[in-house]
Amino acid sequence: MKRLLGMEMIEKGLLEEMGLELNLKPWATDGGAHFWEVPKTAFRSVYDDQPNAHKKFMEKLDACIRNHDKEIEKMCNFHHQGFVDAITELLKVRTDAEKLKVQVTDTNRRFQDAGKEVIVQTEDIIRCRIQQRNITTVVEKLQLCLPVLEMYSKLKEQMSAKRYYSALKTMEQLENVYFPRVSQYRFCQLMIENLPKLREDIKEISMSDLKDFLESIRKHSDKIGETAMKQAQQQKLFSVILQKQNNVKFGKTVYINDRIPEERNEIVLKPVFEEEDENEEEVLTVQDLVDFSPVYRCLHIYSVLGDEETFENYYRKQRKKQARLVLQPQSNMHETVDGYRRYFTQIVGFFVVEDHILHVTQGLVTRAYTDELWNMALSKIIAVLRAHSSYCTDPDLVLELKNLIVIFADTLQGYGFPVNRLFDLLFEIRDQYNETLLKKWAGVFRDIFEEDNYSPIPIVNEEEYKTVISKFPFQDPDLEKQSFPKKLPMSQSVPHIYIQVKEFIYASLKFSESLHRSSTEIDDMLRKSTNLLLTRTLSSCLLNLIKKPHIGLTELVQIIINTTHLEQACKYLEDFITNITNISQETVHTTRLYGLSTFKVLGVIRVK
Repeated sequence: MKRLLGMEMIEKGLLEEMGLELNLKPWATDGGAHFWEVPKTAFRSVYDDQPNAHKKFMEKLDACIRNHDKEIEKMCNFHHQGFVDAITELLKVRTDAEKLKVQVTDTNRRFQDAGKEVIVQTEDIIRCRIQQRNITTVVEKLQLCLPVLEMYSKLKEQMSAKRYYSALKTMEQLENVYFPRVSQYRFCQLMIENLPKLREDIKEISMSDLKDFLESIRKHSDKIGETAMKQAQQQKLFSVILQKQNNVKFGKTVYINDRIPEERNEIVLKPVFEEEDENEEEVLTVQDLVDFSPVYRCLHIYSVLGDEETFENYYRKQRKKQARLVLQPQSNMHETVDGYRRYFTQIVGFFVVEDHILHVTQGLVTRAYTDELWNMALSKIIAVLRAHSSYCTDPDLVLELKNLIVIFADTLQGYGFPVNRLFDLLFEIRDQYNETLLKKWAGVFRDIFEEDNYSPIPIVNEEEYKTVISKFPFQDPDLEKQSFPKKLPMSQSVPHIYIQVKEFIYASLKFSESLHRSSTEIDDMLRKSTNLLLTRTLSSCLLNLIKKPHIGLTELVQIIINTTHLEQACKYLEDFITNITNISQETVHTTRLYGLSTFKVLGVIRVK
């Protein structure tokens, strides 16, 4: 029931029953009931205009309420049975609803239980799908990263194995091919930052290896040079033997005297070649003696790093320093042949290494550089040999020095170095050699004169006669007809001097061997040196002998006889030289021996 007391809106019918005549305006409807807008002055008139208006209003209001209650009750009674039936139906439905609720609850529970497994499996599937997607992503990324890591691991292995050139090539591949693919990862940035340090490490290590190599070849230069000189000597001796065999094959004889220098050489050469046959399988080369891999490796490394010029300058600078050390001789080098041999072998070893570097590398050593280095070294070598050879007083030592210089020159000439200045130096040393020979033979002649008894040589039998004749070319038909015992007119000093003159010629000839000179030049050298022996050394010894106080008239007569026979023997000495050189005495430029005039002058001096 609606009560409208104190409200500004009231139902129109109720107001009419209360006798209120108002001009009402409809305001709203509610389920068919109309509500009107009541002016505020309407209620005020109930209380103000009529006496007891309030009481009357309340009575009429109560009466109106009772009427409405009755109407409501009638209406409720009319609809009560339907309401009861509806309630009854609801009660019946309530049981079914409860059953349905139980079934729905049970179904919901079963759905929830079944859904939990589905949810778990769904979550597992989702998680697996996420993992699968992540794995696929990881595999794809690993396929990009693994080659990079493998190449970097390979780089580390190459560094550990000291394969630095391969390591640099691997770095180039990493930088140009692999790093751009994974540049977004931090490990790649760390690798990129580490590569310059690795390059510097490689440069330092390779340079350290190069320094060790330079120190090693400085220590082993003498061994390298010794091996190279031995091989050059063996090759030369083989050529000499081959030439001799060809001469024998075609019936040629270079020396036709009873003592052929080649026979002497054969005695010397035979052991050398026997040793060579024994060690034929052990022929060593410079590659066998020296490991050049540090040079190759360092050159390749600096080439890859684009710093080849720095390496070339450093190598050449260090080798020039070593060349100056090698060219510096020991102060007592002139005392023994071993000092000269060590000096030559070190120089040969140095230039053999440079020649090898020249031919196996490109640009590290050039021909112009080696020629410049050799010209500098050659000037120093000539100055050193000229100075030290001047101290030599032993002809055997000078001869050994000459042989060393020839082998030294032939060895380096085989490697393409010009050696003409060395052979020019040998002509200077030859003059010194002749001077030492003259001094030596002066002592020999003095000893012969001291041991001579200055009396004719007694001959007891034919054998003694042949022995003397084999040593000295004596011919006297009248004496040959005499029976034994008999005497030769000269004393013992004459055949001894004649033999020693021939020995001097042999000794002088030894120096002329292997000088690459013609037979005419050798013939001229032999005749000039023999003239010096006769005109200066022998004549000086004879003059000193004549001046000695113990030489009496008998000795003087015998000396004159001796000089006469020596004078006659000079033509045999000329024939001896001719047989050696195969140069005829009728040749225009052939030097004549001055022995005849020398002995004549001595005779004149003595007579006076």
